[in-house]
Amino acid sequence: MLRSGHYFDNYTTMEEKQAIQALAALAQESRLRVFRLLVSSGSRGLPAGEIADEIGIPAATLSFHLKELARASLIVDRRAGRSIIYSLNVAGMRSLLAFLSEDCCEGRPELCQPGLLEGLAADECCPKPGRVVKRRVTRSRQRR
Repeated sequence: MLRSGHYFDNYTTMEEKQAIQALAALAQESRLRVFRLLVSSGSRGLPAGEIADEIGIPAATLSFHLKELARASLIVDRRAGRSIIYSLNVAGMRSLLAFLSEDCCEGRPELCQPGLLEGLAADECCPKPGRVVKRRVTRSRQRR
């Protein structure tokens, strides 16, 4: 079972201090690469050894970076036998995206990235294969 994030377990509003912590965690090359790898791995996640091999950093260094990402509530871990599996904290990522676009386009965040979070369950970051998420076409997108 996944452990919940510290700040935004149920896709709640993120506070500025938590957004700064999440952005600071992502503002380092190795951590950003780990985060993007875990985004692409979906809910299955990856064991630490596989992450280290893929990113090309020593296990001790990876451990530090994973701890920082978890502290920022961007990833979660679970035990599977003797392995620890790390995966994306979807609620954390979605809360960060919502925080960043909250006041977009004069209080109309749907204009910034239409459909970004629409039609997805709270624990999904992307549509499931074969599932189409309908996006609204706004006037700004029609003009392009």
